Amino acid sequence: MIMIGKAVIGIGFGDEGKGITTDFLCSQSRNPMVVRFSGGHQAGHTVVLNGVRHVFSNFGSGTLRGVPTYWSKYCTVNPIGIINEYNKLIDKGVIPKLYIDEKSPITTPYDVLYNQTVERVKLHGSCGVGVGATIEREENYYSLLFGDIFYPSVFKIKLEEIRKYYSFKDEKFLFVDVDEFIKCVELIKENKNIQITNGIPYYLPYSYHKYDELIFEGSQGLLLDASIGFFPHVTRTNVSTKNIVDMGYSPKIYLVTRAYQTRHGNGAMTNGHIPNNIKIDINETNHKNKYQGEFRRAILDLDLLKYAICKDDYIRNQAYKSLVITCLDHVVDEYRFTYQGEIINSLNQNEFVEKISKILKINDIYISETNEADNIKKFKNT
Repeated sequence: MIMIGKAVIGIGFGDEGKGITTDFLCSQSRNPMVVRFSGGHQAGHTVVLNGVRHVFSNFGSGTLRGVPTYWSKYCTVNPIGIINEYNKLIDKGVIPKLYIDEKSPITTPYDVLYNQTVERVKLHGSCGVGVGATIEREENYYSLLFGDIFYPSVFKIKLEEIRKYYSFKDEKFLFVDVDEFIKCVELIKENKNIQITNGIPYYLPYSYHKYDELIFEGSQGLLLDASIGFFPHVTRTNVSTKNIVDMGYSPKIYLVTRAYQTRHGNGAMTNGHIPNNIKIDINETNHKNKYQGEFRRAILDLDLLKYAICKDDYIRNQAYKSLVITCLDHVVDEYRFTYQGEIINSLNQNEFVEKISKILKINDIYISETNEADNIKKFKNT
């Protein structure tokens, strides 16, 4: 069976609802596997299922449904984060299954500290969890990949070289405590539910069938992609479809946006000067923090969304794609957006969604008014 798959792509500055969309697509498939193909453990994808709420960073957003995750070589791996999140899921009655590509770069405590140190000065807008620092280090040939942890001598040598790499920048890196990191690496090696792989594992051990659907779960948003977004406040990873195409897949595209604009971290964002009545959800995953600052909100700018869609070659050339609009319950008094410099008002939700559909030239629309994937529904144009 040739698996085409489905890809979940945020078209804003992140936080669009990729987690709930991934969970929804998993619910529509018989035997899916989630593929993380960009970013890493900086993700904060919120899923609610049967009263259980979880924010996914190190596992795919189909995990509450028992869907396994493949962590590709394009994603950074945080051993401490994996073990902490694994234990939280176990406490919630969920047994997660994770396949990690042997070529996935590992984030060390040195990377995290360096990321946080630089962020306090540059105010780039980073999450402060070491993803960008890990990629920068890898580009400078101080590499530590997931497959290396299964060779103790290699792992020890490479970790020491990374310590030296950072100590040249600041002597404080000589004294970073890595005991918890090493302990978590050992726990991962012992855990039968976390396995190393070389490429997407089509078969479960001792299983008689293939996965019938790959759900590619994106990270961040197209407007944070280095080749699409607004430098310098962009990510170091490819969050477009590039990595999926490089893997040899041509999935159906599900673009995701909130019913309004958001940005967490420094950088350009339009419509901030326009007063709005956007509802602040008490269960919002994103909050003010010392690295990203305020979680900003504004009414949608469809020029930005059209731009993002057109800048991804694969998405632009797809004749049939879908759009998922989330958080519509947050704009019950705010059915408006800007387009070509003008504020476009709508009388109700249907008119609001229809106008977005027409401008973006996407007819297959799904809408969400709650935080649960089971309540996502297909929009019917009048």
